[in-house]
Amino acid sequence: MSKSLKNVGKTRRVAFAKGKGRFLCGSRILPSPITGRERLPELLDRTFLAYNAGRLQEACRLFAGKMLAPEATVGMSLAGALTPAGLGSSCVVPLIKAGFVDWIVSTGANLYHDMHHALDLPLHRGSPFLDDRELRRVGVIRIYDVLFDANEVLYATDAALRRVLAQPEFQREMGSAELHWLLGRYCAEFERKSGVRDASVLAAAYRAGVPVYTSSPGDSTIGMNVAFLELAGAKLKVNPSIDVNETAAIVLDAKRRRGGRSGVLLVGGGSPKNFMLQTEPQIQEIYGLGEAGHDYFLQFTDARPDTGGLSGATPHEAVSWGKVDPRQLPDAVVCYLDSTVALPLMAAYALARRRPRKLRRLYDRRAEMLDRVRREAKLGGRQ
Repeated sequence: MSKSLKNVGKTRRVAFAKGKGRFLCGSRILPSPITGRERLPELLDRTFLAYNAGRLQEACRLFAGKMLAPEATVGMSLAGALTPAGLGSSCVVPLIKAGFVDWIVSTGANLYHDMHHALDLPLHRGSPFLDDRELRRVGVIRIYDVLFDANEVLYATDAALRRVLAQPEFQREMGSAELHWLLGRYCAEFERKSGVRDASVLAAAYRAGVPVYTSSPGDSTIGMNVAFLELAGAKLKVNPSIDVNETAAIVLDAKRRRGGRSGVLLVGGGSPKNFMLQTEPQIQEIYGLGEAGHDYFLQFTDARPDTGGLSGATPHEAVSWGKVDPRQLPDAVVCYLDSTVALPLMAAYALARRRPRKLRRLYDRRAEMLDRVRREAKLGGRQ
């Protein structure tokens, strides 16, 4: 080989050597064999190293390491039939009790099915491969592989819900957080009478002062029963504008506190995800206040952005809306994994790695936080 060709090769190797270090700085992938004696956090840290296992490890470390810092306010959105599958009592309730979730946006369906557990009405494991015509004939409801009795669970919950909603304290206009706080008080009493403990998300949120919102009040059996009672003359009306302002006020308060941070934990997608994320555009675009977006973004999803299933809510795309602070993109993780797999693993990791936090009781501070919005929006609102 000529001297000139040797020099070219040497120059190329030097150029490669100078540029490759920043790509090869991650820890080496060579885990020791699993023994069966590992604790879950150790297993996640040591063996969840690549692909969606790697993203789940990143999600667990982001949540436990940064989002649960004392200065961070954590919002959780819940979509998909999680409470019928037991994710409410197994995961969400412990996270609430530990102070790891400060406010919630959920589908109404999750909150309705949560009431089955508060009432101690049984849901059963089953099979997704049953004859639904036969189930209909015998009066059994199926949610994929979750089965329950139509009369003893579905209609019994409806009857209990209507009795509660007919009470005097419900006969006025309110936001969904107040509606669910009042329902949570009854769910806590249902738990006490039936002897079940820590079964209901609504009851746990009531006890912890965690406000629970729904982005579509009419899109669940709770909303259906509210509509039915209105036909009979009930005065309960759920005003979504109250929710829009209260949720934005929560985020503004989180960011205005000294050293404050706002983090979102998006379990699934749908309307709850967007309702939680739109708080920042509400602050910036509508109120006209200086803000940069949420600081921490963590999502479990099986949707894809190219089909519209993630609809403006991958963290990079959300930056263009002001939903996520662009400076914080390293603290944004999307884990493409079934929520029923990811949430229990992350909850166990966080509860093992972090001490409980002091409850923020944001429900009790709604009026105070709205006053801040009124003061600042009056000065900075767009003309």
